[in-house]
Amino acid sequence: MIRCMVLDTGDMSSSKVHVDESDPTGYEEPPFESRDVQLRKGKLITDEYDIIDGLLGKGKFGKVQKCKEHKTGRLLAVKFIKIHDSQMKKDVLNEIEIMKCLQHPRLLQLYDAFEGKDNVCLVLELITGGELFERVINDDFILTERASVMFLRQICEGMEFMHSKNILHLDLKPENILCLTRQGNRIKIIDFGLARKYDPKGDLRVLFGTPEFMAPEVVNFDTVSPATDMWSIGIICYLLLSGLSPFMGHNHDDTLVNVTCAVWDFNAEEFESVSSEAKDFISSLLIKNPVLRMSAKECLEHKWLRKSKKREGNLLDRSLSKKRLRKFVYRRKWQKAVNAMLALKRMGVQLS
Repeated sequence: MIRCMVLDTGDMSSSKVHVDESDPTGYEEPPFESRDVQLRKGKLITDEYDIIDGLLGKGKFGKVQKCKEHKTGRLLAVKFIKIHDSQMKKDVLNEIEIMKCLQHPRLLQLYDAFEGKDNVCLVLELITGGELFERVINDDFILTERASVMFLRQICEGMEFMHSKNILHLDLKPENILCLTRQGNRIKIIDFGLARKYDPKGDLRVLFGTPEFMAPEVVNFDTVSPATDMWSIGIICYLLLSGLSPFMGHNHDDTLVNVTCAVWDFNAEEFESVSSEAKDFISSLLIKNPVLRMSAKECLEHKWLRKSKKREGNLLDRSLSKKRLRKFVYRRKWQKAVNAMLALKRMGVQLS
């Protein structure tokens, strides 16, 4: 089990959280038994669950609340998705089918599903730890390269499983990586609304995603593959270690141009405290040609993530600056708030 180690300095308000990077041992207990979830029609979610007041999250899809199953007393989350048209209904059904294939400890688990008159309710594993980046920037959290190794290894474990099932996430970004609990350091990859099944012999192309994390082949509307997700992991790693977004421009168009050029570097002073192994890991992912990028399996065998490999001594235990990472997180939260207001206006909601 991955644990937190709190150093007692006499004043709990000034305690610092150090990550225990020891590898998980033993069997990881699943949140609930394996389930073959079928979309239930003509049945109200409130027939089997109590919906608990208060929001866990809100977005363009609808809202997420906590719920409690009558039969077992189990606490779960419920995602209410407003269905506006047939395409949205198709997308939600696709999300359900994909989540049924993704029974893995690094991936959010689906528990139940209900179809109402104008919405679909997905009952999900309850995640209480919040977004990974928000947790990391807390004043009481000591961010080290060793902690980053632990987080990136878990992300790659989740993606290795998804790709083994021929499923692409296609929307990997910090907001979609959560901490399982507020005390532990296990992560969960969430939000499979844009995920797609992948045929290695097919020609899958998409034109969606978040500009800062989109791979060049998405921007250019070329064929996507598991390597598309690996590019996004490279961006997440670069951000976590430095707080810098390598391709961010003044606006979305500038960002997309930067992505297609795929020119970046380690010149910022923040990388002076980063090991050569970490830089090699990033360099093996942020490659314009997707064929040349590491796969998730290769990432787990890379010298930076490999469990048995001795790394660059005390360099991995040095505290990393979080100044720029805080600015990134605050900027993303502001952008989400603005986007939510614009979405409400498009729906005709009057804002006071």
